[in-house]
Amino acid sequence: MRIPNLLYILLLLMTTTMIQSQEKITFQTPPREILELVDIERAPTVDMDSRKEQMLFYYRNNFKSLAELNQPELRLGGLRINPDASISSTITYYNDIRYKKTFEKELHVIAGLPADARMTYFSFSPDETKLAFTHTTDQGVELWVADLTELTAHRITEPTLNANVGMPYCWFPGSSSLLVRMVPADRAPLIDTEKALPEGPIVSVSDGQISQNRTYQDLLKNPLDEINFERLISSELYRVNLNGTMEQWKEAGMYIDQEFSPGGDYLLLTTLEHPFSYLVPWYSFPNRTDLYHADGRFLMNFSRQPLLDNLPVGFMATWQGKRNIHWRADKPATLAWVEALDKGDPEVEVPYRDELFELEAPFTGNPRSLVKTIQRFAGVIWGNDHYAVVNDRWWNSRNSKTYLFNPSNNNSEPQILTDRNYQDAYSHPGTFQTERNDLGSYTLKIDGTTAYLFGEGFTPEGQFPFIDALDLKTLRKKRIYQSEVKGKAETLIAFIDSRKGSVITCLESPTEYPNYYIREIRRKKEPVALTAFENPFKSMEGVYKEVISYQRADGVSLTGTLYLPAGYDREKKEKLPMIMWAYPTEYKDKNSAGQNTTNPYSFTYLSYGNPIYWVTRGYAVLDDAAFPIVGEGDEEPNDSFVEQLVANAKAAIDAVDALGYIDRDRVAVGGHSYGAFMTANLLTHSDLFAAGIARSGAYNRTLTPFGFQSEERNYWDAPQVYQSMSPFMHANKMKTPLLIVHGEADNNSGTHTMQSERYFQALKSFGAPVRLVILPMESHGYVARENILHLLWEQDQWLERYVKNRKKE
Repeated sequence: MRIPNLLYILLLLMTTTMIQSQEKITFQTPPREILELVDIERAPTVDMDSRKEQMLFYYRNNFKSLAELNQPELRLGGLRINPDASISSTITYYNDIRYKKTFEKELHVIAGLPADARMTYFSFSPDETKLAFTHTTDQGVELWVADLTELTAHRITEPTLNANVGMPYCWFPGSSSLLVRMVPADRAPLIDTEKALPEGPIVSVSDGQISQNRTYQDLLKNPLDEINFERLISSELYRVNLNGTMEQWKEAGMYIDQEFSPGGDYLLLTTLEHPFSYLVPWYSFPNRTDLYHADGRFLMNFSRQPLLDNLPVGFMATWQGKRNIHWRADKPATLAWVEALDKGDPEVEVPYRDELFELEAPFTGNPRSLVKTIQRFAGVIWGNDHYAVVNDRWWNSRNSKTYLFNPSNNNSEPQILTDRNYQDAYSHPGTFQTERNDLGSYTLKIDGTTAYLFGEGFTPEGQFPFIDALDLKTLRKKRIYQSEVKGKAETLIAFIDSRKGSVITCLESPTEYPNYYIREIRRKKEPVALTAFENPFKSMEGVYKEVISYQRADGVSLTGTLYLPAGYDREKKEKLPMIMWAYPTEYKDKNSAGQNTTNPYSFTYLSYGNPIYWVTRGYAVLDDAAFPIVGEGDEEPNDSFVEQLVANAKAAIDAVDALGYIDRDRVAVGGHSYGAFMTANLLTHSDLFAAGIARSGAYNRTLTPFGFQSEERNYWDAPQVYQSMSPFMHANKMKTPLLIVHGEADNNSGTHTMQSERYFQALKSFGAPVRLVILPMESHGYVARENILHLLWEQDQWLERYVKNRKKE
């Protein structure tokens, strides 16, 4: 009797004594060529005010340390919380802020910033003369304010903020005080769930409703988790003045969002409610949205969201009732929201899926319908009384539509501005530009009846960013700018003055770090530099870079970015080892799948996330190789996933080999997350590679039975797809050297660390040359310097042994 693969593997794992040769090893560092490219000074993050008159520069370290990761942490409801500090344990901190007026050359220091600063949650005041931010200490989170006129900063609260669920404050209109979420003074101590004895078993019940949810991490597991979760999420609301005085605005509750109306008279407050769930994260728990006067007086309950653990099946599923509740940005106090017309069920056939409503203050009349969308609502940009833009989308067809409608006249038919495949980059019309209005909210930028779209400008001939002027009355477009920069890549940021044609733009080249400029689009003059960031990777300046184009056997066009070592003779063509890095993407048509959205003139960033470092070690590198997975018509992309993976890989190797640069017997492949899944499948189902590197992947799709990535079907709908795509099911076939890396504390949906551990055990059972490296305390992305340096060392050792110095068979 023939035992099925899955059963055979499981029996083998259970009956075989696993003798794992554990290697005791301390943290290592990569070779000098790589190390000097890792230890660089990071350029700051740039922020600007709405008028583009002020620039802020936020500085941070390249990496965290293991000591920083080794903090108290509770994993509850999909959150990772430092319970001592009351803030996310995975948040990114900044350690310095600099300031300058846009046209100044020199950066200014802001005096009085906290020592050993760990700053985050930055926010301009409504009048944009101040900047609020949080600073995390060992005792908790403080609120600080910087005066952008005096260039001084001071603390306005003790370390009592509750930042466990995102942004813990918002500005009151007037810029003289803030509404702040604070840890309740009488919060009960957290329960030590490892020591506390349970009062009974954990029982979950199904009442017969269909409930298909993705595989989430860090969920609540028992009643003690529920108690701790509620205690950590609960906050009191205080009005805090800039001089540090404060008064309680509202008693404790599980507040997760607060937003003042543009006119400042009302507050929209969202609060979590019971019952909690052990199946879905906190944002799917029940919540209520209430309206308050700005002085704290309760006005009304506006909406309740139910527990979202039994939605209809499908990516386009949603719930019945009010959702996407927000303030209309062009009105002082008008609420807008969306309701499903198909009961939230994609299987229900209706002419319109969603309807957008509004209700003006004092919120006592009947809601007014504004527009219906054919597909699922995907956002609205408010303009004025006459113009607004709404978007919809439908995942299954990859279709999106953009409508222009009149908010004052719901009897007029909305006009469809675009109706397109949203994966078709060449047809992208650009993004509508917005500007800050007199209420302090961002609305559609309109000069008379002219709106503007900034586009990335990808075409078959290359990338040419553009600005289009759209007459909202006639719907005629006029191109008022198209980039003709030679040898550089341009990114259009925003208008300074649309009437004068002044634009903030960003220019870069393979060896020139992205910098900000002012371009006058109506005059042919050189752009004026606003920043002067240096290239931190100067030793890479001699490296050859080219975006190559080639075709898959079925005619699908593909691209990849090829790097060759500095000084490599492209005429002599010494045969190099190569490493290829990729990430599969699903499409519903070959045309979109074959489009080139890589600019050869973009700056060459180096990070642990790509393999470009190895060009300094004598390798050719093919980075971001296109790996489309296409399913046209009734066929789904994953129906032929493995076959298309292999075809993509073969086409890439053939293309570089045809150029004469590589030894095709010494090619490695690698990827992170879904790229790791790809790598394991390629090594299992082809003989194209000498070795592979798979980081933080999932290898057994039966452990994600209700969908993964862009797979909407569940395991029982398509068992053969799940089985054939799972490298774990074919572990007995995999004989190519594979380096598996995973973070010890992966928090990504579906990529539990167990996936790598079990896959390693299966491969080892069948004698495959495999090495498993678990990086301590890391999540799905890696952040600690010690771990990243060791990762680069591991990858270098693996490539040197199994690729560059591969023994000929």
